[in-house]
Amino acid sequence: MTIEERLEILRAMSEETDEVILRAYLDLAGQKVIERAFPFKQDVKEVPDKYILNQIEIAVYLLNKRGAEGQTSHSENSISRSYESASVPSSMLKGIIPHGKVIR
Repeated sequence: MTIEERLEILRAMSEETDEVILRAYLDLAGQKVIERAFPFKQDVKEVPDKYILNQIEIAVYLLNKRGAEGQTSHSENSISRSYESASVPSSMLKGIIPHGKVIR
């Protein structure tokens, strides 16, 4: 999937129209996926194809919680909010299998 296709899906899911913001959140989400998938490699720059949807979902999550980053609890007019973590919830990353190899 191309970056433009990812941006189009992200735009539809988040209703954000500013491409600079969309790219920033997509890049941030991509970095989170790469850090999880390749914890011991610093040279990986591209999100593997099988994790592209994870990247988009994480970007949507981060976009939707703008202005309330790190919030652990909030109640107002019968609305309650809390976040699993200050960054990306571990539940969104658990499907990403860390890559490793045997050292001899």
